Amino acid sequence: MKPARLLLPMIVLVGLCAAIWWYLHRPQPGATHGEAAEPPQVVSDYAVRPMRWQSTLKAFGQMRAVQGADLSAQVSGIVDEIDFQSGQEVKAGTVLVRLRLYDDPAKLAQLNAEVALWTANFARDQKQFEAQAVSRATVDTDIATLRSYQAQAAAQSQAMDEKTIRAPYAGKLGIRQVDLGQYLPAGTPITSLQSLDPIYVDFNVAQQQIGELHPGGTVELHVDSWPDRRFTAEIIALDSRIDPASRMVSVRASLANADHALLPGMFATVRLDRGGPHEVLAVPQGAVSFNPYGNFVYVLTPLADHPGRFVAHSRVVTTGEAQDDMVVVTHGLKSGETIVGTGQLKLRDGSIVEINDTLRPAAPFSGELTDE
Repeated sequence: MKPARLLLPMIVLVGLCAAIWWYLHRPQPGATHGEAAEPPQVVSDYAVRPMRWQSTLKAFGQMRAVQGADLSAQVSGIVDEIDFQSGQEVKAGTVLVRLRLYDDPAKLAQLNAEVALWTANFARDQKQFEAQAVSRATVDTDIATLRSYQAQAAAQSQAMDEKTIRAPYAGKLGIRQVDLGQYLPAGTPITSLQSLDPIYVDFNVAQQQIGELHPGGTVELHVDSWPDRRFTAEIIALDSRIDPASRMVSVRASLANADHALLPGMFATVRLDRGGPHEVLAVPQGAVSFNPYGNFVYVLTPLADHPGRFVAHSRVVTTGEAQDDMVVVTHGLKSGETIVGTGQLKLRDGSIVEINDTLRPAAPFSGELTDE
């Protein structure tokens, strides 16, 4: 009897589940064949067509001055004179800062007087030695004493010269970091000095790409600070070794910088053309759904009974090189097909869509891509 009592509730439960399934999957009034119950999604389209594509080698680099340093004093002292302005162009040897000398000139004058005295003593004793009036030891003492005072005078002169800071090479000064009357410890930065014309750009490339680079070749630079300008640099050297950790090699290129538009430390995108332009099928990167299990796009097919509406079918594609907002499709698409350009995140295979071109990006590509 007990199994019979359990049979009736089970029949009722199965019937209830069947009723719920029928309600959720019943045909919708007004729905036509091939059209989903939900309203069509609004997307933009993109017509796949052959294009001219220039393959490039892309790297990221940093601008570097041919010569650049933070200038400082070798000795401590009080800033007695400042002879430069922030941002000033200077020549090699230009005096920038003088430290207070105190009694240094008097010490030098005293030592120079001793040098003069012992020069005279040596000359007189040398004549007397030739006349056998004094011993050789007296002349040797004169020579040693004279040389000692000469060395002391040279050292004092050097110490005084170290209190004058000069530009070691021509270039552009940075912001002044000292004030008149300030006590300046040895090694404290005074300002920076950068030689800006020409200027270097240093970048790294993978070891597989070394064969595409050689001294004398040219690369193109793009800098965020000057988005409308393109700079051309000449490769001057490749490093003599490869980084064992990253398997990258450092490359240095040089370019003119007469207007000082480029500054050391700036980030730059470096591009090198690889071969000549060739024909490819390229689509906006936003049209491709990139996934670990495969990349795909939505290909649009017109609905015959609903003009202006399309069915979006997902299709796996193989992608290649990417530049700016475009990516090459090597397999999976044909010229003349139309795909979803934007709005594919809300789609699934078989979704019904309508086209709204106002959603289309204004400029999907900004450089080397042109129509056939």
